[in-house]
Amino acid sequence: MSRLQGGHIDRNAPLNFSFNGQCYQGYQGDTLASALLANDVQLMGRSFKYHRPRGVFSAGSEEPNAMVELRSGARKEPNTRVTVTELFEGLEAQSQNHIGPLNRDLLAVNDLFAPFFAAGFYYKTFMWPRAFWEKLYEPVIRSAAGLGRLSMEADPDSYDRGFLHCDVLIIGGGAAGLAAALTAARAGAQVLLADEDFQFGGRLSSESHTLDGASASEWVGQTLAELDALPNVKLMTRTTVFGAYDHGVFGAVERVSDHLATPGEGVRQTLWRITAKRTVLAAGATERHIPFANNDRPGIMLAGAMRSYANRWAVSPTRSDADAVAIFANNDDGHLTALDLMAKGVNVLGVIDPREDAPRLGNYDLFAGGVVSGTKGRLGLKSIQITKNGQSQWHDCGALGVSGGWNPNIHLSSHHRGRPVWDESILAFVPGKDGPAGLIPAGAANGQGSTAAALAGGKAAAQEALGDLGLAIRDVVLPEAEDAEIAQAAFWHVPGKGRAWVDFQNDVTVKDIDLAHKENMRPVEHLKRWTTLGMATDQGKTANISALAVMAELTEKSIPETGTTMFRPPYTGVSLGVLGGGDTGSNFRPRRLTPTHHWAAGLGAEFVEVGPWMRAQYFPKDGESHWRETVDREVLAVRSGVGLCDVTTLGKVDVQGADAGEFLNRLYANMIATLPVGKVRYGLMLREDGHAYDDGTCARLAEDHYVVTTTTANAGPVYRNMEFAHQCLWPELDVQMISTTDAWAQVAVAGPNSRALLERIVDDLDLSNEAFPFMGCAELTICGGLRARLFRISFSGELAYELAVPARYGHALMQRLMDLGQDLGVTPYGTETLGVLRIEKGHAAGAELNGQTTPTMLGMDRMVSKKKDSIGAIMSRREGLSENTRRLIGLKPVDPDAPVVAGSHLFAKGAAQDTHSDQGWITSACFSPHLGCHIGLGYLENGDTRLGEIITAANPLEGQEMQLEVVSAHFVDPEGGRLRD
Repeated sequence: MSRLQGGHIDRNAPLNFSFNGQCYQGYQGDTLASALLANDVQLMGRSFKYHRPRGVFSAGSEEPNAMVELRSGARKEPNTRVTVTELFEGLEAQSQNHIGPLNRDLLAVNDLFAPFFAAGFYYKTFMWPRAFWEKLYEPVIRSAAGLGRLSMEADPDSYDRGFLHCDVLIIGGGAAGLAAALTAARAGAQVLLADEDFQFGGRLSSESHTLDGASASEWVGQTLAELDALPNVKLMTRTTVFGAYDHGVFGAVERVSDHLATPGEGVRQTLWRITAKRTVLAAGATERHIPFANNDRPGIMLAGAMRSYANRWAVSPTRSDADAVAIFANNDDGHLTALDLMAKGVNVLGVIDPREDAPRLGNYDLFAGGVVSGTKGRLGLKSIQITKNGQSQWHDCGALGVSGGWNPNIHLSSHHRGRPVWDESILAFVPGKDGPAGLIPAGAANGQGSTAAALAGGKAAAQEALGDLGLAIRDVVLPEAEDAEIAQAAFWHVPGKGRAWVDFQNDVTVKDIDLAHKENMRPVEHLKRWTTLGMATDQGKTANISALAVMAELTEKSIPETGTTMFRPPYTGVSLGVLGGGDTGSNFRPRRLTPTHHWAAGLGAEFVEVGPWMRAQYFPKDGESHWRETVDREVLAVRSGVGLCDVTTLGKVDVQGADAGEFLNRLYANMIATLPVGKVRYGLMLREDGHAYDDGTCARLAEDHYVVTTTTANAGPVYRNMEFAHQCLWPELDVQMISTTDAWAQVAVAGPNSRALLERIVDDLDLSNEAFPFMGCAELTICGGLRARLFRISFSGELAYELAVPARYGHALMQRLMDLGQDLGVTPYGTETLGVLRIEKGHAAGAELNGQTTPTMLGMDRMVSKKKDSIGAIMSRREGLSENTRRLIGLKPVDPDAPVVAGSHLFAKGAAQDTHSDQGWITSACFSPHLGCHIGLGYLENGDTRLGEIITAANPLEGQEMQLEVVSAHFVDPEGGRLRD
């Protein structure tokens, strides 16, 4: 193992893990990346397009190369960065994006065809011949798309969501973040400090610098001990703040138990919504590289990452102690890596620095004015080519650290379309002034690169936040720390003939950027999409600035003139599991239960989701072996006796006020204002484009009091649109409304014995046909004084009522009706039976009101009153709508045993079955026990004039074809005598 002395790992806590089936050992405190490097594993993955061998490139969440599938079975997690994966006992990891062994990937043949896969190749290649797209191009692209693979099993783990509030949110736990937290906490502010790492310290953990003459880890430990003891501070490690949203709200994911072998024993991850009055962005900086020929070999990584592996994890970047390490840097910071490696006993070949006046900071070979112009080693770096003054020489080398400077992590400051500002002194963008309100950048995230500057920047940012909040500021004495200015040169890439990689994951080279320039894809947005640069899972954190520099050079513009693309959430990948907060299965969304739910469950009812509601679908009895047997029994019971169905889920809106009638007149297509008190009227609502939107009833209980009912599915939208109309369209009308859907339990009592049953519970109300006729309504009392509402309306075609009581009495009402109606043949029925009853009667429902039907198609064009204006009325009279020749009709199979399949398309008998001859479709279908065969409703061209005609219904998905007779949509009691009896 390539372990060095020191480090922040616990050598007394060894951990066993596997990679591609091979067993290895690391220590507590390792990441998967550091543990693999310690076991001399450099090759960890393959690039996306060319499948070139790739090794670890960084030490943080910016990693573009080393991504694996973590764990196995249902918990397999693809695209996991080894650099942020905390090592645990029994960890299993598999490399991804290759066929065959990792070191012999069969898809590496793609690299041989690189000239054909240049920038924009997918825009140019898959256009001809056109017929190839569906049968060849698309299947190949789909099979090659993506990196890792999901298990396709249900996620067994639990996720949570929560809300946090604070005065000051500090993003990043490095030098600036800790100084800011200490300053704000001592002032008494409510402080939340979050860092994506599993330990605080940031770059302090990766450097050999001292604070007040002691190791940086001592100061970090003392600071954390003080913060942890304060009641106004919350410390959150393993927490990535991934997005900035409106009003000081930030999204964050806490990896609660990802570092455990079995995260499912508790909550795996928590999605936090953090509301902060002020925010300090101390997210640090990301090192950039310098593109040169063949700069993507395993063993080539960022110089700062090398320091991290050496100082924090005590790992040498080489596979053998005899191998030399070289540093290629255009700045002084890169030289520090050579010094730290040498202090650890690592063999350093030297520092290659393109600056002629590059300083020598230690006892190492310095190639001033030189560049790395080539490398060798297919599966791992073996040698590098150093070119100086036109002379090139090859040197054996096992690892190469590259540093092109540091880019502040400005992403969160740009999430509100904040434009970054170019800082020539650090050759990088820093946060602008137009970012999220209340966000204050500090430390390396604000271009303050030295430790002393970062500490001072964090303190100043916290003091600014405290000043904004009106809190007294207490002085914080900062430790003495290094404050060296980092000199660097504007050296962006090494020109040459070989391919120099800019974006490692997506295989974008300098030549691709040059080609994009030649093809006029010069704006940064076009460059990004033409080359796929920065579109990988790392979002170009290590590639974007280098690419902009190359394009600026080609266009002879400055980098700020070239511009940047806009960053957007999330900062790093967020799993869909945690975004859903564990809302899967029965918890996918809140379930609303009807007042009679537990009563129905006690009878063994089967339930079905109807929007957010759980409704009883049918009530099976002992001896019934099939659901349709149950439904047939329930249908016949309603037709012959009396049935009970909970219809609470229908939308109910109380509308009151002097102008209530006029208001509803403008909402409904038909006349409502003339409705007498004590009566109910069927109503039709139209969209603004004239299409049918919702149907229901409107009951008038008093001169200024109406009750509107809607379909279950449209209860929310109708009420929302009513509020919009009141507030925005006609605010002058004296009208008030409130949704009472949940306030009233409503039971449909249907069947020839329904009046007899209701007479047993109604207090002092004559229910005779003369006193309470069809479409009547009344407020009354039942069962000795319980207030209720009764509506004589029918959805089944039978004598029927709907009885409403306060919701808490719904269960008791249903039970009382069942007890009192045994001799009348009372039977509970569910939504399946409800559907059969309404199809037999020809009532339109959701399947017929699907957003593309008109009043004319429904046979309701006469309901659109011409005596008044209403929403959608004028538009419904457009030629294309009012002259639509399709009509709602009924359908019966010629063969009584044949099915009628909803969704089937209708054709004239013997006609060709294509879109040109399509004459309609079947909207609803069921088996009718009343008729003894399947029946259906549908729309047919001139259907009202074709009764008795035999037509063809085609169901190409199932390969079915059936002959149907066109009949009236009213299969049962077409004259309506039963419901008026």
